[in-house]
Parts: sequence; C-alpha cells; structure tokens
Amino acid sequence: MPFRKLFLSRWSALLWAAGIVWTAVDVVGFAPSTATSNTAVANETDATGIEVNSADLALLANVMKGD
Repeated sequence: MPFRKLFLSRWSALLWAAGIVWTAVDVVGFAPSTATSNTAVANETDATGIEVNSADLALLANVMKGD
C-alpha cells in the first residue's frame, strides 16, 4: 500500500487509523473492570494452575528490575 497516497487525504488516514485501532481491540480486547483492584489478582491463576498473590508479583517485579 502506498502510504504517501494514503496520508494525502485526512479522511483516508483517519479510516486507516480506525482500522488499526479496531484490529488491536479485536485481537487484545478490553481489560476487565476489576483489573485495577487487588481482589482480581487474588483470583487469578498462572499457567500451571497455582493461585497468584501480590507477594509473588512483587518478587517478580524486583527480580526483573535487577534490584
């Protein structure tokens, strides 16, 4: 697709960008409304089926930082 021709028109660029956003939402989806609360983490499980808790997540964050 020739991008120069695409961005010469604002409307075609807007429709192209809307398609990119639509694709991203379709692939990833929306976050659940309880994602910001700590109770959502308490009910989550990892790939092995073990429950995830805040202490494990804090430990993982510290290891990833290198501190």
